Amino acid sequence: MSARAGARLLLAGAPRRHRVSGPDPERLRLFQRLRAAAAERWDGPGDGAGGGTGSGRLAPGTPIRIALPGGRRLPGRALQTTPFQVAAELGAGLAEVALVARVNGTLQDLDRPLEGDTDLELLDFSTPEGREAFWRSSACVLGAVAEQIFGATLCSSQATEDGFFCDVHMGSRTVQSAELPLLEEACATFARARHRFERLEATRQQLAELLKHNAFQLQQLEEVTSPTATVYRCGPLLQLCPGPLLRHTGLIGALRVLTSSAALWGGAGGQSLQRVAAVAFPSAQELEQWQRAQEEAAQRDHRRIGKDQELFFFHKFSPGSCFFLPRGAHVYNTLVEFIRSEYRARGFSEVVTPNLFSPRLWELSGHWQHYSPHIFSVPAAPETLSLKPMNCPAHCLMFAHRPRSWRELPLRLADFGVLHRNEPPGTLTGLTRVRRFQQDDAHIFCTLEQLESEIDSSLDFIRAVYAVLGFSFRLALATRPDGFLGDPDTWDRAEQQLERSLKNFGQPWELSPGDGAFYGPKIDIRIRDALGRHHQCGTIQLDFQMPERFELEYASPSGSPARPVLIHRAVLGSVERMVAVLAESYGGRWPLWLSPLQAMVIPQTPEVEDYAREVQAVLRKGGLLADLDWDPGTTLARKIRRAQLAHYNFQLVVGRRERQRGTVSVRSRENRQLGELELPRVLQRLQELRDGRVPDAEQRF
Repeated sequence: MSARAGARLLLAGAPRRHRVSGPDPERLRLFQRLRAAAAERWDGPGDGAGGGTGSGRLAPGTPIRIALPGGRRLPGRALQTTPFQVAAELGAGLAEVALVARVNGTLQDLDRPLEGDTDLELLDFSTPEGREAFWRSSACVLGAVAEQIFGATLCSSQATEDGFFCDVHMGSRTVQSAELPLLEEACATFARARHRFERLEATRQQLAELLKHNAFQLQQLEEVTSPTATVYRCGPLLQLCPGPLLRHTGLIGALRVLTSSAALWGGAGGQSLQRVAAVAFPSAQELEQWQRAQEEAAQRDHRRIGKDQELFFFHKFSPGSCFFLPRGAHVYNTLVEFIRSEYRARGFSEVVTPNLFSPRLWELSGHWQHYSPHIFSVPAAPETLSLKPMNCPAHCLMFAHRPRSWRELPLRLADFGVLHRNEPPGTLTGLTRVRRFQQDDAHIFCTLEQLESEIDSSLDFIRAVYAVLGFSFRLALATRPDGFLGDPDTWDRAEQQLERSLKNFGQPWELSPGDGAFYGPKIDIRIRDALGRHHQCGTIQLDFQMPERFELEYASPSGSPARPVLIHRAVLGSVERMVAVLAESYGGRWPLWLSPLQAMVIPQTPEVEDYAREVQAVLRKGGLLADLDWDPGTTLARKIRRAQLAHYNFQLVVGRRERQRGTVSVRSRENRQLGELELPRVLQRLQELRDGRVPDAEQRF
């Protein structure tokens, strides 16, 4: 029996309340009435006040200017010309690939008319904004189909970095894995119907009437603070959604339903939901490419590499904390020493701070209000103490422990201290999410006048390190979130400073509204690995709040007290997570300088094992990691192949001739025969390649 037929049987046997459901005609008619009324208001006369930056709305049909990237300009008509019409006019297939538009810096649907003079950018699937809109739209398709075939209630949906998911309420029923093929087929059928995504901006009262059938979306509506909000219709589905979305479902060329799992509405204690995860693409070819990439990623999983190369392991007696074995500790410590060498060259001073603090410290810093569920607490007389989840408050205490002068600034404090965060058990995933970790954490205390140069230097630090590690990267300016500390004027000043530094850096960057830390805006750095995946690792965060909360001061040149500015910065981020990212990006084929498998010494016969051990000892004394394959029951060819498959950078083969001459025969892991060379020369060359952090030592030997 096929999976599809099996899924149909499962659905046929489902409880009666979960049979295929249809749309509520009255609810959809109300949506269309509200949308028609909104369109009538939209088409009414404007007040003639000028342009996209004016105080009022232009009358429909008023001529407007549309500026495109590269300097091209087109004419348009206010409240009539849409971004999709512009894409069609530009030709070259742009109307077929454009997904959403950036209009004067704001994302919007392609069919939404332009209101005035416009700086217009058309975004396709290759852009982060285009992918997010595509996956958010695909989530609507999945939600609509789940409501239809399961009789479920769509609670929420979300686009992620790797696809999207829907949380649906189905009572006690669950989505079985055998049902996923039918769900996927139904999504494909729904998408081919080219249902339009229709947008409606309505009052909260109107939306409450529209969504009264869905208690989950009504709860989300209660959290809306603005007078109006946006709801979209897609076929029978009505969903509270900020948008933008695609024009129609026909643009979704391929969709793959991946998993179903349990979830809770609003976290622990909430109602039980089913979370269905999926991914979608504009074409079947792109889905096939994604599938091949997933297979490659599975082969490169850092957990598999960690086991095969004996780098690390986890144990139930310390959940979420990693045991680094000698080889893994070598990778870990080499990364830390790399950053330390940069610290020495860049004027940072390394410090050591305690692990246990009174909760009063986190209350003072503001972390307790935001992160207390993630802070471990330890009973200790006379008060409960907390394991530190970050270093910045301790560094503020260090700054404040004695009077400071402007002559000491900038003061750059670096700390590799152990941090603990109480991550939920279900989120712990290998080295990428742990409870015990270290960061290349540093905090820079400086004056306002020094701020720009310090941010510029931090960006240069990041570029230098990522170049050695082989990463390209993207930059994003994350602005103030809801619940931020401090006054808006200070935030505006900080965001403007970071924007100036990004412009000076000369590399493309994007805006991430609302993604800043609660204490200040930040520059997020996302690296791109060998598989094309992006990872959030480094960050540069500007903080005017913590110096205020700790009342930090220094004596200015005039002798009066002044408040320093604080910069939080990390390059690697969590060292544990960086080890995982590097293991998967390299596929276990570590560059020599970082490798835990630098050389394998291979004796041709047991009688030269003594010389092989001498070679191993010389290499180890020279600071290299050298192992010995002394297995007498294995042929020479098999030993060499075994070392290459294990990704040893070099194999040093020794026999009678090499023993007599004091030489070794060198091979690379690509099986390049590099010749018979004197042992001191080999040692010297390996040290040079290691110390120079050469990424392709096997080719440059």
